[in-house]
Amino acid sequence: MSKVPVTSYIPHRPPFLWVDKIVELTDNRAVTTKYVAEDLPFFEGHYPGNPIVPGVILCEAIFQTGAVLMGHIIGNAELSEEKKPVLTRIENAKFKQIVKPGDTLTITVELKETLSSVSYFKGKLSVDGKLAVAVSFACALV
Repeated sequence: MSKVPVTSYIPHRPPFLWVDKIVELTDNRAVTTKYVAEDLPFFEGHYPGNPIVPGVILCEAIFQTGAVLMGHIIGNAELSEEKKPVLTRIENAKFKQIVKPGDTLTITVELKETLSSVSYFKGKLSVDGKLAVAVSFACALV
């Protein structure tokens, strides 16, 4: 488990930080977690009475975990003002399970390859060991 805070690796900050803790961090894999608080404002309008986390937010948690991995790979323990990870491609997003308030997300991202300044990833998000989202994506350092 990394003792370095998530915000040392990525530029995201509350209220749009979708990674709480780094569980594992290697040169080709990152595992993070995120607790979904019951009082998030979007729950008021995203299916009132039966709130669910929007798929785009779940994907964002995966993308931010990819950005953590990129930051680790480039040695970005102190975030550079010059280079930021930017999403450039989303492919094959699959939503397998509804995520609800109070769930804890486990997010796993694996680096597939890097070409020039673009890195290609596969990510998955699980709740209680059950796959909720899988997506392939690419990020560039700009």
